[in-house]
Amino acid sequence: MNYIAYTFSHPQNEALKDMFAELLGNIGFDSFMDVDDGFTAYCAENAFNKEALDGLLSLEQLSDVQILKKEIIPDQDWNATWESSYEPVIIDETCRIRAPFHEADSSYKYDLCIEPKMSFGTAHHETTAQIIKLMLTEDFKGKDVLDMGSGTGVLAILAKKLGSAKTVAIDNDEWAYRNALDNVKLNDENEIIVELGDANSLNNRQFDIIIANINRNILLRDMHEYVKCLKKGGKIFFSGFYEADLQLISNEAERLGLSYLNHIKKNEWTAAVFINK
Repeated sequence: MNYIAYTFSHPQNEALKDMFAELLGNIGFDSFMDVDDGFTAYCAENAFNKEALDGLLSLEQLSDVQILKKEIIPDQDWNATWESSYEPVIIDETCRIRAPFHEADSSYKYDLCIEPKMSFGTAHHETTAQIIKLMLTEDFKGKDVLDMGSGTGVLAILAKKLGSAKTVAIDNDEWAYRNALDNVKLNDENEIIVELGDANSLNNRQFDIIIANINRNILLRDMHEYVKCLKKGGKIFFSGFYEADLQLISNEAERLGLSYLNHIKKNEWTAAVFINK
């Protein structure tokens, strides 16, 4: 079976990107991969609906999205093409995020196996990579951890590898939920609790560390629910927004009683850490 691959430019923000990917999934696209200028979506040729795609691209929210490339991938070349273009991500020479078709490499302290399917969170994007970079400098041993908007589950899996105690991964997308369950098994971290839900699912459960790699609007909307669940002295890692939005995030965090600790940035994307003093 042949596949059709469309490469799209990025929508205006991560929230629209998530929405676009979900809508593409609804019309038959079943795999996604970040590339330098945007992301590539794959659809089996017999499931492709050009009218449905044109309808999505006509939506006002997606008016800035451009088709950068379109190609047909013959059946016999599908796996080889995808695998050859999907490289492992290495962070600080300590943590490696690879796909199942890459060989394990014990020279890395943390060698995580992640199959993305339709979920975001492979560390190819700056937001996930920055959170991982910050996590590698934090003490997770014996800490209760929440990964909010968990996607592939990569951050929850890393937290467990770093020694966390109770670890909960929550996403409101069923594809991501199922994907995280699979990746938890791939990495032999079956104690991670994976849930389908959102901020309303938290019910004031208490955590020492909260990771929220989502987007600016959702962070601002739901931050008060996260803070209710953060123990005194606990830390929260925010990502999924631009450096220009850091002040907005900081203002809301401080209004809710959090104190800014530090942040890092790459290509204008930012990850920041706050503490509940």
